[in-house]
Amino acid sequence: MDIIINYGPYLLISGCVFGFFMAWGIGANDVANAMGTSVGARALTLSQAILVACIFEFAGAYLAGGEVTSTIRKGIIDPSLLADTPELLVFGMLASLLAAGSWLLIASYNGWPVSTTHSIVGAIVGFAAVGISVDAVSWDKVISIVSSWIVSPLMAGTISFLIFRTVQHLILNTDDPFRNAKKYVPAYMFLVGFVISMVTLLKGLKHVGLDLNFTESLQYSILIGVAIALLGSLLLKRVKNISQQRGDVTFDGVERVFAVLMIFTACAMAFAHGSNDVANAVGPLAAIVSVVQSGGEIASKSTMPWWILLVGGIGIIAGLAMLGYKVIETIGKNITELTPSRGFAAELAAATTVVLASGTGLPISTTHTLVGAVLGVGLARGLSAIDLNVVGRIFLSWLVTLPVGAGLSIIFFFMMKGIFS
Repeated sequence: MDIIINYGPYLLISGCVFGFFMAWGIGANDVANAMGTSVGARALTLSQAILVACIFEFAGAYLAGGEVTSTIRKGIIDPSLLADTPELLVFGMLASLLAAGSWLLIASYNGWPVSTTHSIVGAIVGFAAVGISVDAVSWDKVISIVSSWIVSPLMAGTISFLIFRTVQHLILNTDDPFRNAKKYVPAYMFLVGFVISMVTLLKGLKHVGLDLNFTESLQYSILIGVAIALLGSLLLKRVKNISQQRGDVTFDGVERVFAVLMIFTACAMAFAHGSNDVANAVGPLAAIVSVVQSGGEIASKSTMPWWILLVGGIGIIAGLAMLGYKVIETIGKNITELTPSRGFAAELAAATTVVLASGTGLPISTTHTLVGAVLGVGLARGLSAIDLNVVGRIFLSWLVTLPVGAGLSIIFFFMMKGIFS
């Protein structure tokens, strides 16, 4: 308790700096994942992607991020074991943020799309198991999180495969693809609006005072989906069936229709990412703030101060703008060749998977989900459409993320104990 009282301001400032650093890493690596398909398919420029991320990452984090944040803060460690030594929880969360942020900086610089959820969960498990006690870790929760890392890419890959198959069947492989694109694309727009709205209204708004039952959520979601489909239809009327050059890619009329659709799915993906992955930075920071401001009391529940989300949001946008282009290139260009129709299927599948997971409070990996979705779209065109060397390097970086995060966290944890004790 004395350490918390004596060094409280220093611990708070350190927490904000490390939390910002972690959020910066999420922006450089994970938000780049979310935007990579849109930029790679030439549906959005990098500056447009950053603008979309600014708006919808914030919205996702604030409106639907509460469930996952509680898992990151309280679900992995048993706080009752730290009631007499709250400073260990603070040191551990500081070490976890610094460890995960450091690994994300290294991975982003090399263009590796790694999992921020892997990084922070590995770091928290590392310091807790070695620095406190193996019993301090809620292993049941960790096992459920680990299993989600396998389930999420399989689920997203399957959904994206099926979505792209419907696109091929209804639009791309028909006698008049352009006419069919204008006919069926509003239905896909309805699907985007409905999925995001349904899970947000049903699970994500309780902490802002809006608690709707299933029937009410369903009705509002249908209305929002219809509104988005009508808005999309108006935009599609302005698309002509002429070819257009974007960079080194020539868009025909059909792909230009899907480029309009990808703006909607990019917004959905940014929202989904914000709802799930912003928690990786602000969750540990919220735990630090709660303990320090209460003078060492580890509360079972604590409110999320608005300024913490601001720190996370600004850090994420800064990371995307400064270093995100490297991971965007890996996701958008190197796994498989993306067009707006393929990128749409991948983004909608990934967004659906992430938002469903966010609604149930399970912190899945956006990276695994999106890579799985891109692979699903590639497989719909045959195995030869995928660069297996790039996929192999990505899988290898996934494997080392957890042990690297844990190892760095243990080192930083004992450094914190030495400095403040």
